Amino acid sequence: MTTTTSFEQLQLLEPLARALREQGYETPTPIQARAIPPLLEGRDLLGIAQTGTGKTAAFSLPILDLLAGDPHPTTPGQPSALILTPTRELAAQIGDSLAAYGRHTKITHTVIFGGVGQTPQVKTLRKGIDILVATPGRLLDLIDQRHVDLSAVEVFVLDEADRMLDMGFIRDVRKVIARLPEDRQSLLFSATMPQDIVELANSLLRDPLRVEVTPPATTVERIEQSVLLVEKADKRDLLVEVLKDRSIVRTLVFTRTKHGADRVVKHLRRAGEHAEAIHGNKSQGARERALESFRAGKSRILVATDIAARGIDVRDVTHVINFDLPNVPENYVHRIGRTARAGRAGHAISFCDTEEREYLRDIEKAIQLEVPIVEDHPFRSTVPFQRQKPKPPQQRAASGDGGTSRKKKSRSRRGGRRPRGRSGNGAGQ
Repeated sequence: MTTTTSFEQLQLLEPLARALREQGYETPTPIQARAIPPLLEGRDLLGIAQTGTGKTAAFSLPILDLLAGDPHPTTPGQPSALILTPTRELAAQIGDSLAAYGRHTKITHTVIFGGVGQTPQVKTLRKGIDILVATPGRLLDLIDQRHVDLSAVEVFVLDEADRMLDMGFIRDVRKVIARLPEDRQSLLFSATMPQDIVELANSLLRDPLRVEVTPPATTVERIEQSVLLVEKADKRDLLVEVLKDRSIVRTLVFTRTKHGADRVVKHLRRAGEHAEAIHGNKSQGARERALESFRAGKSRILVATDIAARGIDVRDVTHVINFDLPNVPENYVHRIGRTARAGRAGHAISFCDTEEREYLRDIEKAIQLEVPIVEDHPFRSTVPFQRQKPKPPQQRAASGDGGTSRKKKSRSRRGGRRPRGRSGNGAGQ
């Protein structure tokens, strides 16, 4: 099998290739190189990939290629492609990517999510759109109100499936899937593969190609990790002390709860720091303002919970600080992966109180690495820490490959796939 080393080799329609060239895209990421060719041929796909691996382009470009290569009039409320994602931030990010990649086509898209009025979203749907990006709750609301009809969906993407599970959306996801036509191309992306996601993949996908670009619980090698042992009552003062280091130019601070995030922000502001919080209790406008302030460098500190932060993609995050250690090791990997992007180095600093030490042991076991303990800080816990020696890596069990016993039916999407060798001028040229 030939390795794809450039976007030119993917033979995307010229309007898409032009948009990629204008944005300076030359070499596809591993998931793009491995996923795009089979997706262009109509395969179902199970992608195991974390945020930041380039998976948005991996599914967006084939969808745009399909629709631009075989244009047809849109029908009010009937999208040809549906991308289901867990958070408002991630939905907006996907929408921005579709706009950038499809700028030279006539393919239309819209993004719908809760937390804002539905009237503008309904008006856009009535005009007719090709691609719908949605969160589960608002989508089901609009389906029940007969503003959305999924009977014409040709391509369905379920993004961040494990986060859907964490947020309690799996039942809603199944309701959405039940409304889709049987004859469709389906893609499922997840950073981890718990058993519930394996079962969902088996029911959703037909003869899928499995693409795994980052094994679960693998940390980025460029990230310098450290842990500070501290008593719970001293954590906020320790955070103020750590932030005196001006090499911390832009940092994400993770807390376990929404209220915890708000308390941390209040403490930092009293200490003279400009910090913002982002979590599920914040309005959409407040979340967008906080994120924009962080992106623009107006505030160097963004305090977030795991759920709210899943869709955040901000360049130049120099540090991630785990104010609270996560009780799920995979979440630790997701968190620290917010730094060290695009070939840059990064730092991950974790606070560990006495009650969280078992979480630290689980994290070290999962990542097969002892995180160095920083002894020299003014709030060091005096309670001895007994570290368990991580076991050597073991071969992972071959479970949950996303296969299915159903045979793949022949599909005819709008008269069939256009031959890859045929030159399509696309829409909007």
